[in-house]
Amino acid sequence: MLNYVYDIEITKGKIAKGVREGNRKDNEYRELKIETDILKNAAGSAKVQLGKTLVYAGIKIELGEPYPDTPEEGGITLGVELSPIGAPEFYAGPPSELSIELSRVVDRGIRESKAIDFKKLVLIPGEKARFIFVDIYVLNYDGNMFDACFFAALAALKTTKIPKLDKEFNVIKGEYDGKLKLEKMPIMSTYSKISNKIILDPDLNEDYATEARLSITLEDDMNICALQKGEKGSFSFEELKEIVKTSKKNYKETRKIFEKL
Repeated sequence: MLNYVYDIEITKGKIAKGVREGNRKDNEYRELKIETDILKNAAGSAKVQLGKTLVYAGIKIELGEPYPDTPEEGGITLGVELSPIGAPEFYAGPPSELSIELSRVVDRGIRESKAIDFKKLVLIPGEKARFIFVDIYVLNYDGNMFDACFFAALAALKTTKIPKLDKEFNVIKGEYDGKLKLEKMPIMSTYSKISNKIILDPDLNEDYATEARLSITLEDDMNICALQKGEKGSFSFEELKEIVKTSKKNYKETRKIFEKL
């Protein structure tokens, strides 16, 4: 932990002077690389590298009975696994608070954007529906897992194939009935406040130095569909306005990457 404290003070000093690793601007992302269809047995999959942060996502689709309060809808379940090889502080065992927060923030951005029409997943109302399971694995943590996990989930969903069923609703192995349609294309952007400055896409040292964090998800019409505030610090109204402005610009640029998948 002493090394982290040392890095935090150095990082705060650099941010105060407007200096970031790689000479990045405050509103600039690290390089984003996305590969899809990388897991043979998954209905959809993606590998995302955001700087040196490395995340995998895999999709599985199963049949189940709709929930009593939503008999005409299928559903989605999303989980994030922080692999012990991803960082010294990650450990095997029950989900950590960070793992749970990551899962909920990514899930909320996808769900609240209405990216998936859950009614289209129903086969027999009240009896049978498709349920989407998204498993995300962080294999190398070098900052900003929120956006990296979100991008991996979105890329995997965008390339997901729907398993074909026979008349008895059994899966026909190796055959598919088209692709999962995404109704919206949500994009998440995560910001850190350090030394009274707001930066986009914090790297590892910037994550540790973060005084306040905000993840904001926009959907097609660039309305805000999800927000998550983290850490103990706060944001002023003017800072929030600037974050929204930057996010709208980032939405257009990042969406182009996903449209090519």
